This record gives sequence, structure tokens and C-alpha cells, in this order.
Amino acid sequence: MDAPEQPGTPVRGTERPADASAAEEQKQRMAAALQRERARLGLSLSEAAKRAGVSKSTLSQLESGTGNPSVETMWALAAAYDVQLSQLLDPPRTRMSVVRFADLPQLPSSTSHYAAALLSASPPGARRDVYLITAEPGPPRASAPHPAGTVEHVILAAGRARLVCDGDAETMDAGDYLSYPGDTPHSFEALTAGTMAVYVIDS
Repeated sequence: MDAPEQPGTPVRGTERPADASAAEEQKQRMAAALQRERARLGLSLSEAAKRAGVSKSTLSQLESGTGNPSVETMWALAAAYDVQLSQLLDPPRTRMSVVRFADLPQLPSSTSHYAAALLSASPPGARRDVYLITAEPGPPRASAPHPAGTVEHVILAAGRARLVCDGDAETMDAGDYLSYPGDTPHSFEALTAGTMAVYVIDS
């Protein structure tokens, strides 16, 4: 029997060369975006790290493209810079875009069997991002409140999950839709293997 995957690692199995290449490209785009947003605010590396609650060495590695970012760290940096997470992932924009599941670069959680992949970034003038979430049974993935007014929409594509928002809990089956205020504490817990959800975040 295979050993269970550890939190902070991709949940889809061994990374293939194409996946590794996509992940490396994403790291470089994130590095450039992190440098850009820190420069925009005129923050030193130490100031930015303190504001986000991450170590200076972690931020330095991310800005050089050599770190292994977790979704928690990137959310913290997005909050510190007052930008959408998608602005730090900095996906390439094309006139017509198709996203292949096999090629999605994932941003794993450091605390649970959970990973997020940006499907569609918010267009200029709007604040709406679309993510694909893959998760396996294990510790729930807890999220701190996002900026005031944030609303999260979840469509469970496969598996079964339990979502908790500010103490209220709902269990979702494939095909179910749920919305809740993302500016309160919330969590996502996969109840069956192969759980997958589409998240739309409006803020």
C-alpha cells in the first residue's frame, strides 16, 4: 500500500516532466509578481515579510523563484499587499485560452491534503477569480477571513466535502452548489478520495 501523501505536496501523484515545467514557469511568474507588488508599496524585504507574517528567508526564496510556495503563504502575501491572489500567480493572458487539467500547476497547502490551481483570473476592473480545488481526506484546510465583502461560491465536481463557515457546517455531494461569506473564518474538508471543487471568489 502506498504511503499517504503529506500535507504540502501535490495531491495528484508523481509530477511528470510537463508538470514540472509548468510549475517552474509558475514559480518564475510568481517571483516577478511578488517583486513588482513589493516595489509598488515601497517595502523592504524585511518589512514585507513582517507584514505578511512570513520569514524573510521564505520571501527572499519566493522572489528569486527558488522557494516552494504554499497556498497559505501566498494568501498571506496577497493580503499584505492588498491584492487578489491571482495577481501574484500572474497567469499569462491570451485571447482564447484552454486549461488542461493534466497541465495545471498546483499551489499545495502546507497543512492539509489540499491544492488550488488558478483557472481564470479576474479581468481588469473586476475582482473575481476561479480556482480548481483538489483535496483528499485528512486535516481540514482552514482559511482566515478574506477582505470585507468577499463571497465564495463552491460547486463540488467530484467526491464529498464538509465546509464550515463561522461555525455553520454543510456537507456537499457532487453537483451541489454552496455560497458563503469569505470574510469570516472558513474551512474545507474532503470526506472521500478524489474530491474536486470549483471555487469562484468575488471580492
